[in-house]
Amino acid sequence: MKLGLKRDEVRLEPHTVEWEEEFHRVKQVILNSTPIHESRMEHIGSTAIKGIVAKPILDLVVGVDDIENVDEEIFQGLKAAGFLRLRVQRPNEIVLAKFTNETYEEKTHIIHLVDYNKELWKNLIFFRDYLNENKTAREQYSELKKKFLEENNGGINEYTNYKEQFVRGIFEKREKV
Repeated sequence: MKLGLKRDEVRLEPHTVEWEEEFHRVKQVILNSTPIHESRMEHIGSTAIKGIVAKPILDLVVGVDDIENVDEEIFQGLKAAGFLRLRVQRPNEIVLAKFTNETYEEKTHIIHLVDYNKELWKNLIFFRDYLNENKTAREQYSELKKKFLEENNGGINEYTNYKEQFVRGIFEKREKV
């Protein structure tokens, strides 16, 4: 298994159980480096959804008490674990990434730091769980991702925008539960 995508690269790979193994490995590193509790770290994104193609980047959601006032000890620990804060601006989220080397050209892991058990946390977990439990939705999502690569030459922003309506549709299902 080789994780990593260069800046603005979009590539999909078949699902592998090694992604789950890597999540457990990196989770342990983070637990050893930070005061973050084990229950506040989850494997999300397509690498956490069985049987679908995914970008070879491991996504984790990490829940904190207050996204506006994250303890500096958390950032220091994540840095010690190899994660650097990105300049990405998203509401209610801080994004960190791990890279293959000091050129910072190829990301292998992304942490979505969010308020624990609030809206974004719940949506990200629900999306993963819903697709893992719903074969039809899982197949639709996988096909949508493949279709983007067949029809487009865009980068990561175009890819994300292409999937947005589907993702929001799944989020809305959580609100109805």
